[in-house]
Amino acid sequence: MIKVLFFASLREQLGCDGTEAEAGGVTNIAELRAKLSENGEAWKSALTDERLQVALNQQLSTLDANVADGDEVAFFPPVTGG
Repeated sequence: MIKVLFFASLREQLGCDGTEAEAGGVTNIAELRAKLSENGEAWKSALTDERLQVALNQQLSTLDANVADGDEVAFFPPVTGG
C-alpha cells in the first residue's frame, strides 16, 4: 500500500487528510494521481491542478518519480506568502 496524504486546501476540498492506494498498477506519482482522480469529480478537480506540489517520503519530488509499496506520497498546494 502507498500512504497518500493531503494538506491545506487540498484536504478541505477532498474532505479527508489521506488515503491508501494499492501499489500494484501504478509505477510513478503521475499514475497514482490519475488513479486517485477516478474517485469522483472533486478528486479529479483537486488533483489535476498543475500547480500542486508533491513529496515522496517527505522529500519534494516530481510526478515522474517511481513509487512502491510502503511509500508515502503527499500532495499540497503551492505555498503562498504574504
